[in-house]
Amino acid sequence: MATEGGGKEMNEIKTQFTTREGLYKLLPHSEYSRPNRVPFNSQGSNPVRVSFVNLNDQSGNGDRLCFNVGRELYFYIYKGVRKAADLSKPIDKRIYKGTQPTCHDFNHLTATAESVSLLVGFSAGQVQLIDPIKKETSKLFNEENSCQHLWKVDWNEERQNEGSKTSEEALVTVQAVRLRQTHWRLIDKSRVTCVKWVPGSESLFLVAHSSGNMYLYNVEHTCGTTAPHYQLLKQGESFAVHTCKSKSTRNPLLKWTVGEGALNEFAFSPDGKFLACVSQDGFLRVFNFDSVELHGTMKSYFGGLLCVCWSPDGKYIVTGGEDDLVTVWSFVDCRVIARGHGHKSWVSVVAFDPYTTSVEEGDPMEFSGSDEDFQDLLHFGRDRANSTQSRLSKRNSTDSRPVSVTYRFGSVGQDTQLCLWDLTEDILFPHQPLSRARTHTNVMNATSPPAGSNGNSVTTPGNSVPPPLPRSNSLPHSAVSNAGSKSSVMDGAIASGVSKFATLSLHDRKERHHEKDHKRNHSMGHISSKSSDKLNLVTKTKTDPAKTLGTPLCPRMEDVPLLEPLICKKIAHERLTVLIFLEDCIVTACQEGFICTWGRPGKVGSLSSPGQASSPGGTVV
Repeated sequence: MATEGGGKEMNEIKTQFTTREGLYKLLPHSEYSRPNRVPFNSQGSNPVRVSFVNLNDQSGNGDRLCFNVGRELYFYIYKGVRKAADLSKPIDKRIYKGTQPTCHDFNHLTATAESVSLLVGFSAGQVQLIDPIKKETSKLFNEENSCQHLWKVDWNEERQNEGSKTSEEALVTVQAVRLRQTHWRLIDKSRVTCVKWVPGSESLFLVAHSSGNMYLYNVEHTCGTTAPHYQLLKQGESFAVHTCKSKSTRNPLLKWTVGEGALNEFAFSPDGKFLACVSQDGFLRVFNFDSVELHGTMKSYFGGLLCVCWSPDGKYIVTGGEDDLVTVWSFVDCRVIARGHGHKSWVSVVAFDPYTTSVEEGDPMEFSGSDEDFQDLLHFGRDRANSTQSRLSKRNSTDSRPVSVTYRFGSVGQDTQLCLWDLTEDILFPHQPLSRARTHTNVMNATSPPAGSNGNSVTTPGNSVPPPLPRSNSLPHSAVSNAGSKSSVMDGAIASGVSKFATLSLHDRKERHHEKDHKRNHSMGHISSKSSDKLNLVTKTKTDPAKTLGTPLCPRMEDVPLLEPLICKKIAHERLTVLIFLEDCIVTACQEGFICTWGRPGKVGSLSSPGQASSPGGTVV
């Protein structure tokens, strides 16, 4: 165990930790990395990222894992806690020259056992569409001529450059790709910071760059051989949206200019209707994606914001960044409701855990929406969270009773620490004036269910819970008085924006209970011409950071509850860049290129080999 004295103990890597639901263990046999397991020299390299997809095949090994390390990209069968990883047999491996992978995303809607669409963003600005199963390269975006600037490199040449390889590795089909890094990139020359498929779409994807711009693409359209010309579609405070002006439809379909400085990450809401963006200027901006309306903003305590995520029900957004804090922002109330302090350096990733959720039934209350509306609100966009959301939906459909949720989220940072946090009832719905509430001392209405339970809540023995205040649709009591008027105004604004933007249809809305059949399409043919198509006419509103402190955009530390982490453990030697919550484990990764699996309580006992049974975990290589 580490001690507070410095020295050797401070550098000890933790291999297990305990929370209310039990013991989490590091599984060394389930670690993924480069085949030779040599730590990657991360100096000056882009962050290691990990993407998952489930192919729903019949083998029971439907999960696929993609990760980038330096200029390399790997694609493996992910066996998780079930079986040891075989690093000598990646399904696909690609080595790039002239640029490095920075981020990637699978299209879960179209993935099958025979084919999967993977988008990869690069440090030189390109975006590549590949199929790691068929080992095909479909398209390259943001390049003058993809046919002339993308080609394979002989594997023997790569072997000479890389040194000797093991016999097993030599058998692996490897594709080395050169992406020419030149000034001919016609759309954006800056590094790709985030790329994601638009939820519910088979062809639309969104790309963010360190230039502060985002672009909407359609894989079925080309980028053209000349630089695009833009016309202004919509402009607001610190943002503008332009369409691509051309005789025929071409990429990019839309160009977003957001804030100042790099646009570090964006995330779609669980229902796909809203988009949360965090930028180097320290602002969180939340947009209605279809109507291109700004829903709300928040400012970091200081420095840039680096990461963002949504709660599974879309009610809360958590950000992290250079202020070493995690900040919880209410989507409905458009205000900061809590901050968390546990990291000693920049926070690089925040993520909600949809599988560690406490649900408690209360007395029946009046709910303005239908059962389908409420279930749709609780619907979580990631397929991997279906089990948790089904529990929530079942509880909601019983006698119209409300649910009380305790949210679990996690964060990792450049301090090499993993922090887990609980967002509890006393923070979400305070029964007294705001104070510096601390989650480890306050009483919760529900606790996390033990592993293997059916999702029912477990109340800690001996805890007495004060009766909840009346609230409408689970709004914080401080906002109940004006919730109705605010909601109606917001709905009116969104409706107005939708009507003005109706000709730019990002997708055809269907009934909410047909969400699985939901598809998006994009038609640019009926957009009316704007009086100006000059990008330089867009002026950004500069906000003095010093003037935002103490305002609703950035409340002072003493004005909002302060969360303390449930656990805060050093789990790597290099800065952490990945945190993903899966049903039976937690996946983390560090800049050395090690992807680690942490088995959830009750999920690893019978899966370890005899030699590992007595070990509480393992150490990172």
